[in-house]
Amino acid sequence: MDLKTQLNESMKDAMRSGDTLRKNTVRMALAAIKQVEVDKRTTLDDPAVIALLQKEIKNRREALEEAKNVEREDLVKENQAEIAVLEAFLPPALPEEELREIVKNAIAETDAIGPADMGRVMKVALEMVAGRAPGGEVSAMVRELLAG
Repeated sequence: MDLKTQLNESMKDAMRSGDTLRKNTVRMALAAIKQVEVDKRTTLDDPAVIALLQKEIKNRREALEEAKNVEREDLVKENQAEIAVLEAFLPPALPEEELREIVKNAIAETDAIGPADMGRVMKVALEMVAGRAPGGEVSAMVRELLAG
């Protein structure tokens, strides 16, 4: 079952069970997917949906930090709950050792020798990771290994 179908089924289940938080969170994610599909006049595949879910999670983490700064405990809890709902649809995160191996393979594949080659390495590494790690983590790992 593809990810969009899983999201739709989860929203239906949430509606049946009266889980308002999950229903609203999944509905917002589906709306974002639909908006991208309409804008680009295409149908998103699972890797694109995963990237969009990661973007939604990143937005909620930023909102979470802002809510903490203004001491709005209600918004903090809401954002944490929404992040948990969205993370349930992502593939399991890569362990650091496995991510390190993928980045090393990407560096070897591109014959990178220094920080100037970061763009080429990132392109290959992100394809290999396929949404199982946030881009920021991959970028930090590439930067670390190219610098060392």
